[in-house]
Amino acid sequence: MSRPALDERLRFLLTVVQREAILLSDTDARLFAEPMDVARVAACAADPVLSERVDAFVARFGRLQDTLGDKLLPALLNWLGEPGGPAIDNLGKAERFGWIESADVWMRLRRLRNQMIHEYVEDPSLFADALCAAHEGIGGLLVAVQRMRAEAGVR
Repeated sequence: MSRPALDERLRFLLTVVQREAILLSDTDARLFAEPMDVARVAACAADPVLSERVDAFVARFGRLQDTLGDKLLPALLNWLGEPGGPAIDNLGKAERFGWIESADVWMRLRRLRNQMIHEYVEDPSLFADALCAAHEGIGGLLVAVQRMRAEAGVR
């Protein structure tokens, strides 16, 4: 890929993750304005507003993590002239560069994403726990957004 094409792809992805981060932050603030517990998860069946907010949170959490890890991270590494590789290798580089807290934490958040998608229908207790853990992990995703933007010179 030519340098102008790399620049354009990176600019596009940086804009996308910034927008996704804002949307996730907004949804997170509304969803977690009240404590999340099993009773609240169970209330989703009778409360379409809460149900839509939970769905938006899960989708936006997954989308931001996917865009960061699967698209922006490889594009940023490529832009910097770093050879890309499997996702775990790219995460290791992101950790060494200080863009993410740790590859292990990132993978734990990835498992949470998958758990929120699959446990939603199965077990309200597990789903409530996963939502709360994802809520606690958002800070790391938002920091990764800012650090990767800073690396690319976007302030």
